[in-house]
Amino acid sequence: MKPILFVATFLLSLSLTAEESLYNIPIKDINNKAVSLKAHKGKVMLVVNVASQCGLTPQYRQLQAVYKKYDGKGFIVCGFPCNQFGRQEPGTLEEIKKFCSSKYDVSFPMYAKIDVNGEGAHPLYKSLKKQIGPAKISWNFEKFLVGKNGKVLKRFSPGTKPDAPEVIKAIETALK
Repeated sequence: MKPILFVATFLLSLSLTAEESLYNIPIKDINNKAVSLKAHKGKVMLVVNVASQCGLTPQYRQLQAVYKKYDGKGFIVCGFPCNQFGRQEPGTLEEIKKFCSSKYDVSFPMYAKIDVNGEGAHPLYKSLKKQIGPAKISWNFEKFLVGKNGKVLKRFSPGTKPDAPEVIKAIETALK
């Protein structure tokens, strides 16, 4: 009986660690200040790698609209600039911040530039991809919907708009 109890306790601790891990990964905000996602614990998050000079950049408009619609209901959008795809995010953090606020009135949290693929992929993206494959991000504006418990619920391709019916349905389901 004791071995079974030990194994069950061990497996439970592993699952709790997986759920908590996204919140403990060190990241930097758009002002290059060390932070984490702990402030968003218990919220539904849409984590998106973004870029200012991409054909999909107008998705900032939909991201902002979806954020505004569900902000008071326990939902947050987290934008992570990435310059790995066609060098479509070459700006400094200050330039990115200015672009997002002046062009798209972005008020959701933006973070420092990161890599999402390869050996230099940020641990946050390594964790997201490990939870729900494939192992490679295909382009800018790929979206991960993370549940209140820190587990990835869905992954949406770059071409799927943030306000697409399937995204909205997934957000609303996660918020219940």
